[in-house]
Amino acid sequence: MPGGGSQPGDRFRNRAVTAHRVELLTMTQDTVLTAHGLGKRYRRRWALSECTVAIPAGRVVGLVGPNGAGKTTLMRLAAGLIAPSAGTVEVMGAAPAQNPAQLAKVGFVAQDTPTYANLSVAEHLRLGGWLNDTWDRALAEQRIAKLGLDPRQRAGKLSGGQRAQLALTMAIAKRPELLLLDEPVASLDPLARRDFMEGIGDIAAERGVSVILSSHLVADLERVCDYIIVLVASRVRLAGEIDDLLASHHGPDVAPPSLEDLVLAYMAEEVRS
Repeated sequence: MPGGGSQPGDRFRNRAVTAHRVELLTMTQDTVLTAHGLGKRYRRRWALSECTVAIPAGRVVGLVGPNGAGKTTLMRLAAGLIAPSAGTVEVMGAAPAQNPAQLAKVGFVAQDTPTYANLSVAEHLRLGGWLNDTWDRALAEQRIAKLGLDPRQRAGKLSGGQRAQLALTMAIAKRPELLLLDEPVASLDPLARRDFMEGIGDIAAERGVSVILSSHLVADLERVCDYIIVLVASRVRLAGEIDDLLASHHGPDVAPPSLEDLVLAYMAEEVRS
């Protein structure tokens, strides 16, 4: 961590506020997701409240924060799976899932990387083609072959890593402009996590897809993300390009912090306050 006489919160607070203001000023057509005062309430409990954020296009964005910060709720709102209780959210310049054309722009992989246990890999691909007008059959089949998955194998017999890769294939074969990935590697072993993250990096580079990837595992995000958003208690505490943030959070005589150090400092500051 950076040295000096002040506490991490004292050093980081002004920069965090500045970074957030910059995000508010850049809510333009170059964003893939914008939210203003966004909230979701379940009876008396707010799972997300007063969330305002702008997420830039053309990036692999890491959305990180502690459990209960609202990451999954934000992802589900962005995917159009649930409706907001307060505020607004736009994805690719429009309300989420408002019509088939809007749905086609977004690929979503939930935390449990859902697949149908009784369907084979090949049946999953046929289902994807039936459900999506933009389905790229060749892309799906090529990726399955590259991963070494047996098209005849039922999803219920696949390993956790293989199911995650199948779910990712289903998401990208619809040729979306934005991929929403909600902690897709949380339950995977280290090797499967590495392979999955490498696949995301390849997809972003080859297809030009914008990616929002939520996780509480900073080391995984650091492998592929070039932009980070720290969400704590529904609010953005830090946002910006990773290289710029690391460079700005140290003095001339102090080495820059690691990304994990930086994220933990902002999360700890929220606990203290």
